[in-house]
Amino acid sequence: MKSQEAQGRGLHRCAMGVLPLALWAAFAPSHAASPEDGPGASQGGRSFSFLRGRVLLQPKPGLPEKDLDKLIKPHGGRRGEHLKEINVHVIELPPQASEVAVAKALKAHPHVKFVELDEQVESTMIPNDPNYAKSWHLPKIGAPAAWDLVNGSGVTIAILDSGVDGAHPEFANRMVPGWNMYDNNSNTSDVLGHGTMVAGIAAAATNNSVGVSGLSYGARIMPIRICDPTGYAYFSTIAKAINWAADKGAKVANISWAGAGSSTIHTAAQYMRGKGGVVVMSAGNTGSLQTLTPSDAVTVVSATDSADAKTSWSSYGSYVDVAAPGIGILTTARGGTYATAWGTSMSAPIVSAAYAMMFSANPQLSPSTLDSILFSSALDLGAAGYDQQYGIGRVRVDGAVSKARTTTVSDSQAPVTSITTPTAGGTVAGLVSVSVSAADNLGVSKVELYAGSTLVATDTTAPFGFVWDTIGKPDGATALYSKAYDAAGNVGKSASISVTVANDKVAPTVAISNPAPGSKVSGTVSISVTGNDDKKVAKIALYIDGKEVAVNYGSSMSYSWNVTVSPGKKSTSSTSNITARAYDPANNMGTASVTVYK
Repeated sequence: MKSQEAQGRGLHRCAMGVLPLALWAAFAPSHAASPEDGPGASQGGRSFSFLRGRVLLQPKPGLPEKDLDKLIKPHGGRRGEHLKEINVHVIELPPQASEVAVAKALKAHPHVKFVELDEQVESTMIPNDPNYAKSWHLPKIGAPAAWDLVNGSGVTIAILDSGVDGAHPEFANRMVPGWNMYDNNSNTSDVLGHGTMVAGIAAAATNNSVGVSGLSYGARIMPIRICDPTGYAYFSTIAKAINWAADKGAKVANISWAGAGSSTIHTAAQYMRGKGGVVVMSAGNTGSLQTLTPSDAVTVVSATDSADAKTSWSSYGSYVDVAAPGIGILTTARGGTYATAWGTSMSAPIVSAAYAMMFSANPQLSPSTLDSILFSSALDLGAAGYDQQYGIGRVRVDGAVSKARTTTVSDSQAPVTSITTPTAGGTVAGLVSVSVSAADNLGVSKVELYAGSTLVATDTTAPFGFVWDTIGKPDGATALYSKAYDAAGNVGKSASISVTVANDKVAPTVAISNPAPGSKVSGTVSISVTGNDDKKVAKIALYIDGKEVAVNYGSSMSYSWNVTVSPGKKSTSSTSNITARAYDPANNMGTASVTVYK
């Protein structure tokens, strides 16, 4: 979570941004497609592509997998890969399904935290003049003064990119084992050259009398390939890479790609922050305002030039946190060579290296404290205070390192938490939605929900919400309470609330009011269904001739049926059976059927 100081300046994190890239614009993979129907055809003022046949879904913590299966079954979905670290499921869909429509329908379910398409994203770099040999950005951000204090030693920076040329002399004895997420093997060679450029800016060797100078030249480089050979990656791949880097001990993950603002990636970034690391992302190269939803999980970087002006091509918006040089940056290239490049892809590793330098100066600092230091030490540009072009300002690594060295951490303040729903004294049954509020002076790292002395589930991202499965639990009073943790290990416990578990055994009743039993139907027929229950009707499912045709989460349903007659049969002798099933929260079922003639 963002520090109080950062929050007070109105800082936010990236939501979603798929941005144009001249270098690889012509190589869209054949298995991706642009949505043709429903919401999501464009977000943040841009169009996007996504992987067909899947959506990414995070249920609220505590939802049993059998109930998730019931939730996705009406859409023909099945659980595929499970990103266990962040509890995100890849839901595989049948070929005829509309991914956009399914995502919209599932998003409305109260037991789902988020659903999104598995969007395609691109890098945010364009190569420039390979003969330009001035590392102007290093003195601009105060690198020489910072090097008098630290060089990033003891810190590993994960480069989530196209791979890294590990044979480059600037990276000799600097690499740690990485992973190829695209091919699922250990071959992390650079398939495009982009990752090698990014790695050089962050951590190329310095004081070796050759080549270029990396900002955090004492840091280790962890190469993680996230893209296909044409330069495209997906939300799910990036999230898996963040989880892998966090589990392998990287303290900084650099993503010089658009799109790190997806809910899936935000959750993975929060997972890394929970392990004490940070995630940095480039803002993009559209040159326009991006109306992206702000988030606290990723530090987003716009690009500046040598005159400290935002470059004409740098994207901007309320999702931008900080700015860094991004034009004419001399760096490493594949094959042991050097080149210059421009793009917010080049700005992001400068900020990643700045984080590594701060970690090196004071390993005890939490991500939220490092955020506060990075932002408070930045050079304010543009409008006074925070603005959408530069964020809080252009990074000053000398000031950030100096402040990090002298910052002492003494966080003894525990988070404050409470259960907001259900209300104390209420009666619950079946799968119960539980909402929890939690706040802390430096940020909440996780929230736990308890029923009696039993841990129900853990949530790591706000808003904190759970599913409590009371089916099979004894009826009667149960005490619910929550625990909230911060990065320093302080724990806050909520007041307990007592609720009564009453899993009724009475099934709902359901009635089909139209069409009437035995009636003759043709053309388009309106089917009307109403359910009643002593507690609540949770869902109504409609079947025609044994096939499920509609599901509604509520006590009534209207459905338009296009009646067809089987070939060779007369309408007076062709029958159809219409069946409605109503479920209550305890999963009791009531059913009603009518037979009609076509």
